[in-house]
Amino acid sequence: MRTFVHGAAVWGVESPRRPSRVDGVTMAGFHVRDLQALRIVPHPAVTLLLDFGAGSPVIDGADGRQQLGSVVAGPGLGSAGAVLARGENVECVQVRLSPVVAGAMLGTSPAELDGVVVSLDDLWGRAASRIREQLGEVSAWQDRFALTDALLARRQAAGPSVDPEVAWAWHRIVAGHGLARIDELAAEVGWSRKRLWSRFRSQLGLPPKRAAKLVRFDHAAHRLVAGEGAARVAADAGYADQSHLHRDIVEFTGATPAAVAREPFLAVDDIAWPEVRPAPGR
Repeated sequence: MRTFVHGAAVWGVESPRRPSRVDGVTMAGFHVRDLQALRIVPHPAVTLLLDFGAGSPVIDGADGRQQLGSVVAGPGLGSAGAVLARGENVECVQVRLSPVVAGAMLGTSPAELDGVVVSLDDLWGRAASRIREQLGEVSAWQDRFALTDALLARRQAAGPSVDPEVAWAWHRIVAGHGLARIDELAAEVGWSRKRLWSRFRSQLGLPPKRAAKLVRFDHAAHRLVAGEGAARVAADAGYADQSHLHRDIVEFTGATPAAVAREPFLAVDDIAWPEVRPAPGR
């Protein structure tokens, strides 16, 4: 297990040695003795947090409600910096699910998770308790990843799939770092813009324009964390100017670009998910 130190934050971080058997699934393991008010930064994935340690993570929502233990969060959770995570002796497997596969695995449409965090018990019932017990019974992180991956593969195989046109549009948005034009995507799949918007929203949980905006923000934010200047990031990431980037960063995080560049939530990605982080300038 590697150690991530960022200011006062000290986390143990583990990554799978093998990729998931299901496209659109990435995961990492965390052991944090004292997690103090970590700002949740919006991310273009559905997040599944499987808690199994002696302690328990606490998610403080924008509405004042709290969720403890294993949770599921929709894409874009944490806009305006209004959601915080904390806890002591937290051990968990964090899974990032592409919205394309999330519905099948979770048993609910991503549209029901738009901007919210819900208890996994509410979605999976007793199955949530079983996976928590199984993860706690094994001591090796690679075994925990294997258990998690096998469970998700079974659920994905038994669940419904999204329209191939919707999946293709999502992958194009991600590959283009959020710069793909929605009307052009609709034309390429032979759909009207209205039809693509409707199917995309109902099956992935957010409209395509918002999805593109979130993907673009995520790409830009990680480049800021990598040490690139805001002016260069704004120009390369398709923003009209540096002020446009600033407004987007504030909208998504409630913080300035300089503050976001120091966010532990983003900085840990190079250790936890090194294979999915873009190289600077790309």
